[in-house]
Amino acid sequence: MSRPRIYLDHAATTPIDPAVAEVMRDALELANPASTHAAGREAAEQVERARAAVAARVGASADSLIWTSGATEADNLAILGALAHRPPGHVVTARTEHKAVLDPVRQLERAGWRVSWLKPGDDGVIAAADVLNALRDDTQLVSIMHVNNETGAIQDIEAIGRGLAGHPALFHVDAAQSLAWLPIDVDAMGIDLLALSAHKCHGPAGIGALVLRRGSARIRPLMHGGGQEQGLRPGTLAPHQILGFAEAVRRLDSFADAPARVGRLRERLWTGLAAIPGVIRNASAAVTAPHILNMTVRGVNGESLLFSLPELMISQGSACTSDGQESSYVLRALGRSDAEARASLRLSLGRGTTDDEVDLAAARITATVERLRALQPDHLQREAA
Repeated sequence: MSRPRIYLDHAATTPIDPAVAEVMRDALELANPASTHAAGREAAEQVERARAAVAARVGASADSLIWTSGATEADNLAILGALAHRPPGHVVTARTEHKAVLDPVRQLERAGWRVSWLKPGDDGVIAAADVLNALRDDTQLVSIMHVNNETGAIQDIEAIGRGLAGHPALFHVDAAQSLAWLPIDVDAMGIDLLALSAHKCHGPAGIGALVLRRGSARIRPLMHGGGQEQGLRPGTLAPHQILGFAEAVRRLDSFADAPARVGRLRERLWTGLAAIPGVIRNASAAVTAPHILNMTVRGVNGESLLFSLPELMISQGSACTSDGQESSYVLRALGRSDAEARASLRLSLGRGTTDDEVDLAAARITATVERLRALQPDHLQREAA
């Protein structure tokens, strides 16, 4: 009899909420929102109500939100679209950003833009002072994510936004990992460009949004072929995905206790793992979002550990870069060696995670580490300890 699976990979994607799935099934009957007949107008009205709901969650007006296929597209539209009409200048970002930010910024760098690549502290946090000290007269964009997708480290977005208030640079924030867990307000935090994703908050994959703070940025579209989404994102809208996103956002209020409860569960999980010899926690509880625990187990190959735990749905890092060919650049930026980065696991909890699941996961990981180490030569066992 196979062991029951335990899902601890919510940072990669969250299980869709049944209530969201029901809304999506009903929305599959809707017409094209761009059609001018009665059915099209009805679909358009529902899309606009959904737009208002998602925008309100982050303190924005409905007309400031552009639907995208996800946070990756939103990041690209924010970075490349906002700077497309400007001559090459200077950009400030971090080495620990998601690939959806790193790759567009590298594209700018190849086009002649200068980039300040900031490193985090040992806790994974980019100091707000470091961001502000990197500013130059020609800085056009600052891009810092709210919650790191691998370590869970929370960046002080509000402090950075306050510091940028007197500077002309645009402030872009990827909030894919924080929407379900932390409060966000684009005005209070001084965010000009905000990227969101539905499938990180129990909504469907394939839908996200870019929020533009009123009057802050002029965006050039990356795609052409229609006038949808204020001419910034052409193509027929998918009402079932849009309404699913909005329902997932609305449902967050029904689980207002989830951040505190999941945070306690994560600490319970860590308590069960901390006794493993040679284990290191990557980013402390005080500075991380409640759902992510990233740890390094010295002296054990992370891939071997991962595949020795088939009943645990966990990962070594970002699902967008988990091809096994390269160790985590995020952990290397924290000072982990290549071997340590390869010996790391990301365990990410969700609102459906239980006490029994975290206890069982901790016990299975501990036992598997002991078994794998017992197979190693004595000198490697001593090094791990």
